Amino acid sequence: MQGETADRILQTAKTLITDLGYSAFSYADIAEAVQIRKASIHYHFPTKASLVVAVLKAHREGLLQGTQFLTQTIDAPLARLHAYVQHWEGCIRDKSQPFCIAALLAAELPSLPEEVRFEVQQHFLELSGWIRGTLEEGISKRTLKLQGTPEDEAQTFMATVHGAMLSARALGSCDVFQTVTTSALQRISTRKS
Repeated sequence: MQGETADRILQTAKTLITDLGYSAFSYADIAEAVQIRKASIHYHFPTKASLVVAVLKAHREGLLQGTQFLTQTIDAPLARLHAYVQHWEGCIRDKSQPFCIAALLAAELPSLPEEVRFEVQQHFLELSGWIRGTLEEGISKRTLKLQGTPEDEAQTFMATVHGAMLSARALGSCDVFQTVTTSALQRISTRKS
């Protein structure tokens, strides 16, 4: 399924999902944006669900590569989480990816096809697992202090970041994202400002 056309379809679908949600875009929208026939889209992605699954898998692969890079290059767990937050802040500010596509689709979860729901859940499991591992490392290095279990705190942190994305989108300002995430990072730091 590799190829320039498939990649363009995936990128366009990701943009349309981010802008409109799952239900509000169609293959006709993609065909117009990519300048191809709908039949060409069906050749690469027989169903809308298979297309969105491919978008989510690519998004999750990017998450895995990004979090592995952070783990390998940033020794301090708090700095690693800060870099994760800064990535999203940059995406929101430059509008390159103003919202996590998996978080966006999670809002539509009850109405999504089963295979799409599964991929959304996989994304959340991968992300929370990385956050939990980072928090556990911070506890062992005595640089992070948690109020709950690492699993609970990972879910709290992930929900806070996603909620901050939502607030930034609703208010049209990245400042709220920065304020909320800074507070979330300060909450778990052993060094209080």
